[in-house]
Amino acid sequence: MDNAGMKRGIVIKDDWPGHSLDLFTYPEHYHKDIECVYIPHGVIMNRIERLAHYIMDDFGDKNIMVLCVLKGGYKFCADLVEFIKVLGRNSNKYLETRVEFIRLKSYLNDQSTEDLHIIGSSDLSFLRGKSVLIVEAIVDTGKTMKALLKHVETFEPKMVKVAGLLVKRVPNMAQSLTDYVGFEIPNHFVVGYALDYNEYFRDLNHICVISNTGKMKYKV
Repeated sequence: MDNAGMKRGIVIKDDWPGHSLDLFTYPEHYHKDIECVYIPHGVIMNRIERLAHYIMDDFGDKNIMVLCVLKGGYKFCADLVEFIKVLGRNSNKYLETRVEFIRLKSYLNDQSTEDLHIIGSSDLSFLRGKSVLIVEAIVDTGKTMKALLKHVETFEPKMVKVAGLLVKRVPNMAQSLTDYVGFEIPNHFVVGYALDYNEYFRDLNHICVISNTGKMKYKV
């Protein structure tokens, strides 16, 4: 497989049952709230390191303006930027990275909403003329990402790339919007590694599938 194909992500098949909870450590208070460990933390980290290599190759000697989508993207962003810095220190290609944040609200309970809700300032004029990497934890239909990209383009960046840790296989899935994909997954509602369900589960290191008990327990 060429680099372009490998950037599309590791495909997790629909019938993948995940790993038994007994094989891993996790916060005990979530024992009945998750069904399985879907992607272990170590696998997540190794894949992010690989994405950092692709980004280093593609951006060349350009400095990167990283736009991290909060709240779910913060762990992915922090680990990705750290890997980029480590790779730079260990090579003759050092990319200066500056991180800015934008907070979007796109889920209520387990349902994705279509509108772009920017919480806080929507002024992204600091992107003008910059090479921008948008870092998002999860992309499904891409409606939110399309709206964000359209908003970003109005500030005339030099180039824009998107890194998504997870892309969901849903009708009209938005894989084409995402230049660097960690994992392509079935349409399950997953939590952990800063992905939340109504602000819960952000303290879970692995990516897990939430149980019906968990959904009911933390529903608003």
